[in-house]
Amino acid sequence: MANLTRFDPFQVSGFDPLEDVFKGFLRPVRLEAQPEMQIRMDVKEDDKNYTVHAEIPGVKKEDIQVTVDGDQVSISAETKQEKEVKDGSKVLHTERYYGKVSRRFSLASEIDEGASQAKYADGVLELVLPKKTAASAKRLDIR
Repeated sequence: MANLTRFDPFQVSGFDPLEDVFKGFLRPVRLEAQPEMQIRMDVKEDDKNYTVHAEIPGVKKEDIQVTVDGDQVSISAETKQEKEVKDGSKVLHTERYYGKVSRRFSLASEIDEGASQAKYADGVLELVLPKKTAASAKRLDIR
C-alpha cells in the first residue's frame, strides 16, 4: 500500500540556514514557547438529551461562555496571564496557555435552551442539552 505525504510548497528543506531566513516571511510564525490549547469533547445521546463533557483545564468558570442556538452549540473560554513577579525572580520557561479558545458544533436535533444545564468541576464542563420536542402536525379544518 502506498504512503501519502502532505506537500507544503512553502517549506524549504535540506537547507537549515535558509529555513530561518524564510520563517515568517511566507507564512506566519507560531511561537514555540506557547502551546495551543484545545477543547476536547465527548458527546453522548439518549432519547431525550445530549450530554457533552468538554475538557477545559485551568479556566475559571466565570471565563467560560456557552451559547445554544437551535442545533448549534458554541463553547468559548479565556485564560489570562497572571502578572505576578517577585523581586529577584524571572521566568525561565513557561508552557501554560494564555488566550482565548473556542469550539462550535452542530447536533442532529434542536436544543431546548430553557431546560439546558451546565456544570463545571475539576476542569470538565458538563452540558445536559435536552432535545426540543417536535411539534406534532396539526390538521387544519377547511371552511
